[in-house]
Amino acid sequence: MLRRLVEEANLSPELPERPLWALKSQSGNSGDVTILDLQGRATIGVDSDLLIGHLNKLVASGVRKPLLNLADVTQLDSSGVSAITGTYVFLRRQGDSLKLLCPGGRVRAVPRVIHMPEIIPTFEDETQALASFQLRGSSARS
Repeated sequence: MLRRLVEEANLSPELPERPLWALKSQSGNSGDVTILDLQGRATIGVDSDLLIGHLNKLVASGVRKPLLNLADVTQLDSSGVSAITGTYVFLRRQGDSLKLLCPGGRVRAVPRVIHMPEIIPTFEDETQALASFQLRGSSARS
């Protein structure tokens, strides 16, 4: 919205193009794990809507083992938590799994306050996180 208003006014401020996420897939010994590197904010509004939409597309396309890398997430609120938790619950009911990787800084506090790591397996190390998908029913947490 802001970008459109600025363009209509023929102004050119420095408004960086920064996606909420970048996607990379992990295959090979890790099986069908899809690593989703989230970047930026996962907060109420457009950010969480984009996250929900992207998670829904991944699940609809057959992704059953997403690993959400939160290392570059700068802000997470209840909307972002809801998007992640909703996807986790859906996958869990299907016998699949979603796991979290590297929540850092202030973002680390949000999941801990609501005891999210006690429900959704959370890891600090990518190798351990990927290995945990191979252990059926693993609830290992770092």
